[in-house]
Amino acid sequence: GMEKASTAKFDFSASEVGSYKIVLSVTNEDGMTADSVNVTVYGKYRDGVFVLNEGNMTSENGFLTFISPKGEVTDSVYYKVNGSSLGNVTQSLFIADKKMYIISQNGNRMNGDGMLVVADAETLKKIAAYNDELADLSWPTHVAVVGNDVYLRDNKGVYLFNPITKQLSFIQGTDGALKNAMAVVKDKIFVPGNKAIFVLQNGALVKTITMPGSVSGVIKSSDGNIWASCTTTPAQIAKINSADYTITTNELPADVKISAGWGATPGISAKGDSIYFSNAGPKVYRHIFSKKQTDFLTDVSPLIEHFGMLYNNLTVNPSNGDIYINTIEGYGLSFLINDITIWSDSGNALKLKSDYQNHIHFPAGTFFPTDYK
Repeated sequence: GMEKASTAKFDFSASEVGSYKIVLSVTNEDGMTADSVNVTVYGKYRDGVFVLNEGNMTSENGFLTFISPKGEVTDSVYYKVNGSSLGNVTQSLFIADKKMYIISQNGNRMNGDGMLVVADAETLKKIAAYNDELADLSWPTHVAVVGNDVYLRDNKGVYLFNPITKQLSFIQGTDGALKNAMAVVKDKIFVPGNKAIFVLQNGALVKTITMPGSVSGVIKSSDGNIWASCTTTPAQIAKINSADYTITTNELPADVKISAGWGATPGISAKGDSIYFSNAGPKVYRHIFSKKQTDFLTDVSPLIEHFGMLYNNLTVNPSNGDIYINTIEGYGLSFLINDITIWSDSGNALKLKSDYQNHIHFPAGTFFPTDYK
């Protein structure tokens, strides 16, 4: 006879991230049939872009601004999830094993959650916070993580912290580690030093790579090695093999410099073989390493409505090549007038794609979860 057909809409919502098996059972006169589907629920913050803000040191704690893959901006996402704040003057973050580690220089002095906050990287729910355990640190600025080894850089050098035993110990030989980001390849941490790069592994210094001049940036390359820049004359960009530490060096044109500026973010950022830099100013350059080719792209200052200054360096999204530039109109109350601008490299110039206004307070850096996968 005639088959009766009906459709049903089934809404599934989960309070926790993870994998779920949904089973649908249908019963009729002939018996029961069942079908199942596997669904993975991801956290809201798994993909997208984070801008970490120092905040205004005297009046507020640091906070996280989130830009979703669809381009929606949400302010203070950690606070919105947890109802509590990050530490005072947040400086950098790192993602490892689906956990986000956020370091601040002044810890909980303004009732924030602590000097080192650990949160679920997909949901931002707080997992742990450490403050008194890190009392020996002096103005820590950068964090890098391998397994249960948390590497923390401060004014003295690099410390090893175990979040389970809560033991903190100084790593001998890391004195003078620069106030800049550490790069991680597999289980090795590459730390910028004055005219050297320290290589740490299993909590110890295993190699000091001598560099020809002051290091202005150390970042992971897309093929699992290291890019490094030096403020020599002429300036240099080097590719360092992460396994045997052999170095290939390109010299830049005499009139081109690569400085990190006064900030605490690397002077270089990369998409594949293309390395971008602007000396913490508005003039953006690109160096294509395999071609040994350096091009001036664009002075972004006339293209940003309220341009005053870059606050920290440009950062490139390693997955799609978008270039993020954070600017403020100035100090005083002018920092409240600010822009997150996103640019694409059209080949011989930068093209403005998006401009998000007045979401940031002294941005410490832009971070891409895809960079840590």
